[in-house]
Amino acid sequence: MISKMVILASQSPRRKELLQMIVPKFSIEPSHFEEKAVQERIPERLVRLLAEGKAKTVWEKHPEDLVIGCDTIVLSPDHEVFGIPENREEAKRMLLSLSGRTHRVITGVCVMRRGKKSVFHQTTKVTFQMLTDSEIEAYLDTGEPFDKAGAYGIQGYAGALVERINGDYYSVVGLPVAKLRKVLQKF
Repeated sequence: MISKMVILASQSPRRKELLQMIVPKFSIEPSHFEEKAVQERIPERLVRLLAEGKAKTVWEKHPEDLVIGCDTIVLSPDHEVFGIPENREEAKRMLLSLSGRTHRVITGVCVMRRGKKSVFHQTTKVTFQMLTDSEIEAYLDTGEPFDKAGAYGIQGYAGALVERINGDYYSVVGLPVAKLRKVLQKF
């Protein structure tokens, strides 16, 4: 599909797996972009800026290659941005906030190659079932919530906690595959 090397600026095994659906051969170079340095109140702009920062950090070392940077956030029903929880208590607070309610998952993507850049985001609405304290504790005990935005992975045990989604499932996992495929065709 693409003649030059494709680099995924992420160490997420989920993103790697999803990118393989549309790009059979690519390399991985985690970005060491400082996410906390980005201050933005509008969630859609935030994920786009984070994705762009990650892509640019790697692209600066490989300007001839095509670099893909991504970021995913969960926007609580109360409009609080949930990233990756720092500890069990924060993960539990996030899950309690999502319990029985609909929230948004927003994934930003930036594709860079030479002087060309495309930055976009995909939003999906996710509704959780009403969760009991024991269900939340059991899910926390799996260890799954601690490396995922919003303290859950829809592709794992948390899939059983989701009542419905409205939008792109793969975007919730961390990479909007169909939309990215269309963007890559333009490169």
